[in-house]
Amino acid sequence: MFKPGGSRVFQEYSTAVFIPYIESQLEYQSRLDLVWDCYLKSGSLKATVRCNHGKGIRRRVTASGPLPSNCQNFLRNSDNKEELFSFLSEQVMQLVVKESKQLVVTGKKRVLTVPPRKDTANLAPCNHEEADTRMMVHAADALECGHRRILIRTVDTDVVVLAVALANERSEVLDELWLTFGTGKNRRYIAAHQIAKALGPENSRALPVFHAITGCVTVSVFAGHSKKAAWATWNAFPEVTTAFLSLASTPSELPDGVLSTLARFIVLLYDRTSTCCDVNVLRKKLFSRKSRSLEDLPPTRAALEQHIKTAAYQAGHIWGQAAIAFVSLPSPCDWGWMKSGDELEPIWTTLSDVSKSCHELISCGSRKHCGGKCGCKKAALKCTGLCACEGGC
Repeated sequence: MFKPGGSRVFQEYSTAVFIPYIESQLEYQSRLDLVWDCYLKSGSLKATVRCNHGKGIRRRVTASGPLPSNCQNFLRNSDNKEELFSFLSEQVMQLVVKESKQLVVTGKKRVLTVPPRKDTANLAPCNHEEADTRMMVHAADALECGHRRILIRTVDTDVVVLAVALANERSEVLDELWLTFGTGKNRRYIAAHQIAKALGPENSRALPVFHAITGCVTVSVFAGHSKKAAWATWNAFPEVTTAFLSLASTPSELPDGVLSTLARFIVLLYDRTSTCCDVNVLRKKLFSRKSRSLEDLPPTRAALEQHIKTAAYQAGHIWGQAAIAFVSLPSPCDWGWMKSGDELEPIWTTLSDVSKSCHELISCGSRKHCGGKCGCKKAALKCTGLCACEGGC
C-alpha cells in the first residue's frame, strides 16, 4: 500500500492516493497492468511462510471502512489482501481511459481491461498464485501485443530473476525490460535485458534454478552462505550450469547425475578447497574438526535431495512456466513437500531424527593405540573420525 496521507477510510485512500497514481502512470504509458496475488485456500506453498510472518488482524475492506493503523500487519492477512485487491480493482475499472491507452487488471483467475478487449486468451484464465509469475504472464502478453519496451515495478528479488529469464527468452521481440526495484531512497532501476545479455543464454536460463537452490521464499537457504558466495562458487564450478539447466523447465525426475553435480557444488560452497564430491564425507570432516557448529555444516545427502526437489519444483515447474497463464503442475508431494492438513510443509530429510537414531555420541582422546582408558572401548563402541586417533586404532 502507498502511504495513505490524510485518508481515513478506504474510499478516501482510493480517491486521493491510489487512483491519482494510476492516472499519472497512464499519462506516460500506452499500457498499464495491475497484477495482484491470488492465494490458494489450500495447498499453497507459501502458507507456512505467511504463517511464520503472522496472520494479522482480520479487517473488512469496504468504502466506508477505516484504514488500518498498521498496514504491514493488515497485509499479513490473506483475506484482507484479497478484499483490498478486489476493492481497488473495482475502483480502477471505473476510470475513463483514452482510446490510445490500455488498462489491464487481474481479477483472480479472470482479467479485466479498459477499454474492453476481445482477446485475452494469453492472460486468462490464470491459475498462478503469486503476482511474481503473473507479472511475467502480463509482460509476455504485452510483447505479443507489440510493446517492445516494458517497465515492471517490484520489491521482490524473485521478480528480478524471472525478468532476466524472460528477457533472454523473448530477446527477439524485446528491446528493453526495466525494473524499478525497492522503495523510497532505496529505489533503483535495473535493466533486465542488459543483465540477460551479459550472462548469456545458458546462464540466464539457469539463473532461476540457481536462485531457488540457494534460497528463496519457498526454499530454505544454506545457513551462513550468501548469494554472493554461491555466485562465486558457480563461477568457480561452471560445470554445475548443465545441472541447473536440466531442472529449468518442467523436469520429470531428479537424475542421480544431476544430484551428484549439485552435491559437488554444495561441497565447494562450504569448502572451496575440498576435493570430495560427497556432502556426507565433507559433513563428517568438518564436524570432526570440532570448530564448526551444527548449523554451519552442509546438509546430509538425504536432506540435500529433498532441498533440490523443492527447488526444482519452484524453479522448473512454477517459474519455468511463468509466462503461461494456465499451467499444469505436478503434485508438490512428489517434489519435496508433504500434506499437513490443508497445508503443505517441506520434507526436510528422509533420515530418522538424530535424537532417536543416535543415543550416544562418544569420542576418545587417545592419539595412538587405544587402551583400557579409551572411552569408546568402555562403551563397547568403535573409535570414529571424531576421536583423536581418527578411528585408526
